[in-house]
This record gives sequence, structure tokens and C-alpha cells, in this order.
Amino acid sequence: MSAAIAVHHRLDGPDDAPVLVLSHSLGINLDLFEPQAAALSRSFRVVRYDLRGHGRSPVPPGPYELADLGADLIALLDRIGAARAHLGGVSLGAMASLWTAAHHPDRVDRLVVCCTSARLDPSLWRERAATARAAGMVALADGVVARWFTPAYCERHPDRVAALRAALEATPAAGYAECCGAIERMDLRPHLAAVTAPTLAIAGAQDAATPTDHLARIAQGIAGARLVVVEGAHLASFEKSDEVNALIAEHLGRAGGRA
Repeated sequence: MSAAIAVHHRLDGPDDAPVLVLSHSLGINLDLFEPQAAALSRSFRVVRYDLRGHGRSPVPPGPYELADLGADLIALLDRIGAARAHLGGVSLGAMASLWTAAHHPDRVDRLVVCCTSARLDPSLWRERAATARAAGMVALADGVVARWFTPAYCERHPDRVAALRAALEATPAAGYAECCGAIERMDLRPHLAAVTAPTLAIAGAQDAATPTDHLARIAQGIAGARLVVVEGAHLASFEKSDEVNALIAEHLGRAGGRA
């Protein structure tokens, strides 16, 4: 485990509102949560940040482990003066949030994890890391975008898809590859029982990368966790943002979010 880094972040919403920290998926940046920030910053102090190796955050030398991403998240809470916060994450960001909730339960109020897994096929991530290092992010873009969005969403919203594709292609290849290594070595299954924060797991019904059964296993491993499947979506937080925002607001509202 390496030293925590100061990640690039953005704050939206009232200073005195409950804090909600959002951690994005592999290969993108904090812009992934534009739909959540717009809707939830009326009730919460929404904190978005770029994971290490992504966006405007530093790209420290590897290897990266999931514990490093968790340490960055705790350091961010310390920097913004949040003793406790709600955590929300998608894919890799959800893995980091789960790790944090399991290892620092005193810092987490409620947890939302979307389109993620506690364990994935290691060989796939070795291959993606090798491609990123050898050929750059452009070589990965077609496959990644196809996993993010349903064809119907691409047809309806080509500009939104193009914007996220551009952010993917701008992601540092070294940072992407090192985060692939963190996913390759990750196994959160033994740690799920240590999560005490009330947890909402959201699956995209058409998500082939992290299918519904992966979210179901997470929900089964955390006492009292709830699973919701969002129809017609791969990347549910973006494709079905209104539905997901309502689910998040309802889950977190039990902890004192503003109406």
C-alpha cells in the first residue's frame, strides 16, 4: 500500500448539508456524476473527485491496490473536514467505497454501490492493462463504450456518449493500467460482512460487465442491504439517472437529507 494522495475534487451543494462523496468508474472522471450533482446537490453536499490515475488527479507510480484508492478517499474526507459521509460509487468507485466502508465503518453513514462487483476475472484486467500500455486508450474506447451504454441510449444521446468517450480517451494510460491491476487483485468477498453502513446495491439489467448476480452477491453479503435492478441500462447511474437519483435520495433521505 502506497501513501494516500490529494485527489482533485469538486464540491456542490449547501455547506451545512449531509456530505455525499461520489467515486466514478474506471477510465472516466468526476463528470460521470453530472446528473447526480445536478439533482442531489439541493439536499446534500455533493463531493465528486477523480480517482488516482484519472482526470486531474495525480498519476503516482504503481502498483495500485484497492486499499490505495480507499486511503485516498479517507484522505479526501479529512481534507474537507468530514468526520462521516455517505458514499456512492460506480464500478471501480463502488469497489473503493466498499473497501472504505468495510475498513473504516466509523467514517461511513450510508452506502450506495452501482454496477460493480466484489470479484472479477483477473485475466481480463491483465489484458486491458497491457492494451492500454501498448496502444493507448483509443485502442480500448470502442469496447469500453459498448459496455457502458445500450445501443438505444447511444442512438438517443450521441452527444453525451461522445463526451464520455472523449474523457475515456483522455484518461492517462498509466493510471488506467494501474487501476486495472487493482481490480485484477481485488477480492472484496471476505470483507462484505464488515460493512455496517445501510447499503443500497443498484444493478443495470443489461450490464454485461457486472451482471445483476454480482450485485446480488454484494447485497447478500452485507447485513440488511437492498438490491434494486434498473431495467434498460448498462451504466445505470448515467443512462437511467432520474430513476437512480430517486433511489439514492430515498436511501440517503432516511439519514437526514433535506427535502
